[in-house]
Amino acid sequence: MSSIQPVRGTHDLIGEEQRRHARVVNTARHIAGLYGFDEWSTPIFEETRVFSRSLGDTSDVVSKEMYSFNDRDGESLTLRPEGTAAICRALVTNALTQSLPQKVFYTGPMFRHERPQKGRYRQFHQIGAELLGAAEALADAEAIALGYAVLEALGVARYVTLELNTLGDAASRDAWRLALVAYFSAHESRLSEDSRLRLAKNPLRILDSKDAGDRELVANAPMMEEFLTPEARTFWEELRLKLDLFGIAYTVNPAIVRGLDYYNHTTFEFVTNRLGSQGTVLAGGRYDGLVKQMGGPEVPAIGWAAGVERLAMLLEEAPPAPRSVVLIPVGSPDEKAVCQILQALRQQGVRTEIGYKGSLRKRMERAGKQNASHVLFLGEDELARGVFRVKSMETGQENEVATEALLSDARSIFAQ
Repeated sequence: MSSIQPVRGTHDLIGEEQRRHARVVNTARHIAGLYGFDEWSTPIFEETRVFSRSLGDTSDVVSKEMYSFNDRDGESLTLRPEGTAAICRALVTNALTQSLPQKVFYTGPMFRHERPQKGRYRQFHQIGAELLGAAEALADAEAIALGYAVLEALGVARYVTLELNTLGDAASRDAWRLALVAYFSAHESRLSEDSRLRLAKNPLRILDSKDAGDRELVANAPMMEEFLTPEARTFWEELRLKLDLFGIAYTVNPAIVRGLDYYNHTTFEFVTNRLGSQGTVLAGGRYDGLVKQMGGPEVPAIGWAAGVERLAMLLEEAPPAPRSVVLIPVGSPDEKAVCQILQALRQQGVRTEIGYKGSLRKRMERAGKQNASHVLFLGEDELARGVFRVKSMETGQENEVATEALLSDARSIFAQ
């Protein structure tokens, strides 16, 4: 019988990988808190319509990549492929649309049936931020500034470039859509089968196509900026001014588009050349129409998401493995005293482990594998005299330390 392996496209987070992952999540959570964002947790699965509404029935994610299933009640459920839709659903179902703005941070696993590749899995993890209820360009700039601050705190900001574009307002998009339909209709025979279907249902989805032939046509398609209304152009100018005030450099990239109607105005990506062809590490934009699609009122919103695995790969160094103090009983000291000492050290904030049974040599070898900084030897003689023998694993130096000193100021003793 073959050994059981992780499902294709999934992986275990252990050791260095887990420490990198935790560093990304904990750093993002801390920085988001400094910007006034509160953490929300939503279910891993939702009604399928939550995502078909947010991502569009014609999108690759909905039509090809979602993990959907019928439960025992016959209800169609889906493992979440992204986080924004669930946050908007939670805003509505928890009656928070009357308490705006809401500034939300989230993190957790997402699921897409994609081809696994470097840094991209079928179960992957995201961090994300959503600013719900603010319509001004300042909100967009602050959301982008938060994303940049996270990258900066992780030490990877120098490896990324902010690329920025505008999708205009509804009137701008309507005019643009008409121009796109005319353009793609003239080249319909060259479109992929999927894009020919999109031309009838939602022509903006063609802009997201990954087909090589479609990409050639998209490269010469009409650009949104040609169709901006005066109001949309003012918003676009204000956003760039605000980013200048935040001191955040950017380049304008007209190729950054979103194919769904509820997206508007700002769209952006932080990209790198250090992770191969799939260079986006954090991306987002404004989506003023999504909350209404979830059954709520019109709520302006801006947000972003980033892949934890890809950010973890960008970290220059893995966080160091934690150091332990290992208590090794010698002979048969009183077990109650041993347990009390273990707990007293832990209560002082010292990571403390016990050397389980075995020869002294084997227990010392295990202490080395546990990344111990110090070993405490406690036998009947030491217990009677009120001392420990403390050995530094770095220098090999061994000293006797009074039990009273150890239990009152352990941190300073192990700092030596």
